[in-house]
Amino acid sequence: MSPPAQPGVPGGRGSKVPPARKLLCMCSLSLCLTYLCYSLMGGTGPGALRSPAALSGTAAPRFPVALPGTAVPGAPRSPAALPGTAAPRSPASPPNSAGAPVPSAAPTRASNSSREVAAGAWLRTPLAPGEVITAQSGAFERDPQESSTTDEELSRAGSPGNRGGSSSTTPDYGEKRLPQALIIGVKKGGTRALLEAIRAHPDVRAVGTEPHFFDRNYEKGLEWYRNVMPKTLDGQITMEKTPSYFVTNEAPRRIHSMAKDTKLIVVVRNPVTRAISDYTQTLSKKPEIPTFEVLAFKNRTLGLIDASWSAIRIGIYALHLENWLQYFPLSQILFVSGERLITDPAGEMAKVQDFLGLKRIVTEKHFYFNKTKGFPCLKKPEDSSAPRCLGKSKGRTHPKIDPDVIHRLRKFYKPFNVMFYQMTGQDFQWEQEESDK
Repeated sequence: MSPPAQPGVPGGRGSKVPPARKLLCMCSLSLCLTYLCYSLMGGTGPGALRSPAALSGTAAPRFPVALPGTAVPGAPRSPAALPGTAAPRSPASPPNSAGAPVPSAAPTRASNSSREVAAGAWLRTPLAPGEVITAQSGAFERDPQESSTTDEELSRAGSPGNRGGSSSTTPDYGEKRLPQALIIGVKKGGTRALLEAIRAHPDVRAVGTEPHFFDRNYEKGLEWYRNVMPKTLDGQITMEKTPSYFVTNEAPRRIHSMAKDTKLIVVVRNPVTRAISDYTQTLSKKPEIPTFEVLAFKNRTLGLIDASWSAIRIGIYALHLENWLQYFPLSQILFVSGERLITDPAGEMAKVQDFLGLKRIVTEKHFYFNKTKGFPCLKKPEDSSAPRCLGKSKGRTHPKIDPDVIHRLRKFYKPFNVMFYQMTGQDFQWEQEESDK
């Protein structure tokens, strides 16, 4: 039994509720009703005010970013002057005496707490109605990461008697090894073109299928993963590509656990073009899906971009990269331009070969530009055989998209692109590319 109420003690049965408390309760109720009405009208809710850091499948950034038309307390107005202007070289320790980078330890609880505080400050920042990011999932089933690999193909590749997935003519001897280098992303960025080009190098052996080990098949174990790989000789590099690794939260930790010195390659592309290409691929498989404009917005009238749609979310490169920099130094990650891989494939391949410590063997002699498809095809410089182009699933014609939608997406991605340039120390000039059109 509770003690009898005492006169003048708040909460007692005989006490009166102070007027200030009544007013506070009325204001709180009014705010709740207003928020509820706005949510019902605008299609927003608790997820609408979530920062990109809180999106599903992404890591919280170390600093807040101001979206166009919004302000972050204490942050500069210009996106170019985002906190941390100097490109972070990752939290990894400096190289040791032997020259090999010393990987950083797994994130500590303290660092996680600091990121949560930063994200919390971001959540409290008012966003302009036209630039609110919604993380709510729509009724439409989001398209999963593209996979050119079937379970049957992986079963064959992983069988003990399999010779490996590379199309090279290396004899059936050598040893199956875990990969020393991975192409981890991004979907519709040009990863298949890069893989086919690097497989032309005699010192590279790469599995042709996408193993999806670090995102879908991790429970099968490293021995299964090793059996999927082709046999290699001493001095050869084993590689694989699975573009969905870049946006998989667990992938960096799992790859670091396998081999902390693994080299990582990311092919990036203008995120607006990439999103349209992603949609085009899905449309070719599911003609009944809604239009790009419908899927890209949670509410078209209010301009609420639906960042829960994978086609949009994948292009927020800075947020995904933040997760990788917790485990790998920037020196172990190579960023390849998907645009230059088309306009100057030999130049980009020179960077890739240097990064992998290979002799520059794949040169301009290996490429032939196919005007019909709009991208280069591979050829063998030593013979006159026809160039080998990528399949018909590559180079699809994009549907016509409302220019206003393109403009809104460019505005949405711009601060994230600027952050990505700062983190990598590279300017991919996507904004310049768009202004030239």
